[in-house]
Amino acid sequence: MVDLVQKHPSGGYILEELRVGMAAEKIITATEDRIRLFAEASDDFNPVHLDEAFAAKTAYRGRIAHGLLSASFGSAVVGTVLPGAGSIYISQQLQFHLPVRIDDVVTIRISVISVDQESARVELNCEGFVDGKLIMDGIATVRVPRRRKPSAR
Repeated sequence: MVDLVQKHPSGGYILEELRVGMAAEKIITATEDRIRLFAEASDDFNPVHLDEAFAAKTAYRGRIAHGLLSASFGSAVVGTVLPGAGSIYISQQLQFHLPVRIDDVVTIRISVISVDQESARVELNCEGFVDGKLIMDGIATVRVPRRRKPSAR
């Protein structure tokens, strides 16, 4: 059973609040600006992402977004919604199934598949969809805080 949750009022869920089946979604558009900024941030200027004339001659018949840009949308969910603030990526296994094109609307769904109280880690199923089609999926391991940081006074 999937329990779709919203951002925690504190900014993040702590380990004791997480349970198998919790899930969160975020919808992000792969805009021209995001692709350009990601190329600058990652130093990945592959012309399949940036040059329409070059990309038109590839198997994709046009420009596509960086795969890791799409994957970073999952990071946005993990870092801001589920588990949220204070969570730290340990690992990510990922497969890409379909390309993401400029202005595609990507729905990212992150769901808790296991909680390890001893190590303070959770395993998350990570999926991305465009028009209902699976574009990527994988499993992330994330360390989660055991308690909230006290508020500053």
